[in-house]
Amino acid sequence: MQAEPLATIFPCLFCNHEKSVSVKIDKKAGVGQLSCKVCNQQYQCAVNYLSAAVDVYSDWVDACDAVAKEDGAQNNGGSYAPSRAQASGGRSAVGRQRDDEDDDDIIDDDDDGAGGYGGEGIVADDEY
Repeated sequence: MQAEPLATIFPCLFCNHEKSVSVKIDKKAGVGQLSCKVCNQQYQCAVNYLSAAVDVYSDWVDACDAVAKEDGAQNNGGSYAPSRAQASGGRSAVGRQRDDEDDDDIIDDDDDGAGGYGGEGIVADDEY
């Protein structure tokens, strides 16, 4: 009696097509990749010599679940994205003159020149 091989083709979490997600594992490089042939969704994760395609798919499901929970916590548990707020705090912009100061979207409180963005690997435009 021979054991049935593990699946390498799975349903997509995003487009819900059956048998559209294929998993490829490069054990030498330690990378597992999956992609949906319908909606082109892609995911990569680290693998080891014991990993199988189902492990990569399971990691993807867990990562999607974590993002969904994080988004739900930020939106106060709502299941939909919040609607866009009206311009200028709910007041109508009709008949109002446009002020150039209203166009400043980035607040840069730091003197690093990164324009309000920071983190490792992010540099200001003039640092190339």
